[in-house]
Amino acid sequence: MRVQEMVRTGLDPLVLVVAPDPSMRRALTAELSQDGYRVTVTATGAAAVRLLDEQRIDLVVVDVDTPDLHDLARERLTFSDRPPVLCVTACEFLGELLPMLGTRIEDYVTKPCRSAELLARVQVLVRDRSGAGPVDVLRHGDLLLDDTVRRSWRGDRLLEVTPAEYRLLRHLLRNAGRVLSKEQLARHVWGETRAGNAIERLVSRLRQKVDETPPALIHTHRGFGYRLSLAE
Repeated sequence: MRVQEMVRTGLDPLVLVVAPDPSMRRALTAELSQDGYRVTVTATGAAAVRLLDEQRIDLVVVDVDTPDLHDLARERLTFSDRPPVLCVTACEFLGELLPMLGTRIEDYVTKPCRSAELLARVQVLVRDRSGAGPVDVLRHGDLLLDDTVRRSWRGDRLLEVTPAEYRLLRHLLRNAGRVLSKEQLARHVWGETRAGNAIERLVSRLRQKVDETPPALIHTHRGFGYRLSLAE
């Protein structure tokens, strides 16, 4: 296996979700958050334009049924350095562009969105935006996670982890050296806060698999949370 090491140079990519339907906003937010993206949401095109002016957005995911998109498009607003746009649409043809959100629509997914397809298209667009090329493998010491095949290893030992344990491990790896609270971990793993003992049980199961081989990598900071690090 060819290993690429991930060097953290900033925050996780920020995705702007634009959708008038609250259930769609919640579903898209949960999917993206669980995959490691930061998410901000709005229900209107006008609010989206304001957010694009105020923040450095890496990708816009927009429902084409957002009521004021076409009114904004007719204004022919021009901006520099707009992020790519991924449209969520009920059909497979997009006849007009949305210049208020970007210079062009880079891609689309059809309703109802399939999780794997949505996340794959988001990943490609964010990578193209960053210009950094693929970063699929995370490593800390002899702990390795390959996101392309959704597997992880400790040295030569394959870790047989569940999907929830995998999401937890990936988030700990992405934030190696940082103490993460139970609430932060729960939101990332399940898209919602849960009782503290739910994360405690999940961390315990993951620790049994990861730290079967010394030295221990997953550390508890009582009253604060958990940290993945080679150092105590």
